[in-house]
Amino acid sequence: MISKNELERINELARKSKEEGLTKKEKNEQYTLRQAYLKGIRKSFKNQLHSVKVIDPEGTDVTPQKLKDEQNKER
Repeated sequence: MISKNELERINELARKSKEEGLTKKEKNEQYTLRQAYLKGIRKSFKNQLHSVKVIDPEGTDVTPQKLKDEQNKER
C-alpha cells in the first residue's frame, strides 16, 4: 500500500493538472504513483474476496468454485 505522503502527492498532482497542467516529469511521477495506488487497492480487494463465503437462503454454501479454488490456493 502507498503511504499517506504518496497519496497526498497524487492529490496535489491531480489539482495541479486541472489548474495549470503538469510537466513531463510530473506526469511520469503521477502515473507511477497511480499505478502503485491501484496495485494496493487490487491487492486489498483480492484479500477481502478470499474471506468471502456465499450462503443462499436455505443455508447452503453456494460460493463460486473459482473463488473456492483461489481461497484454497492461498492456504
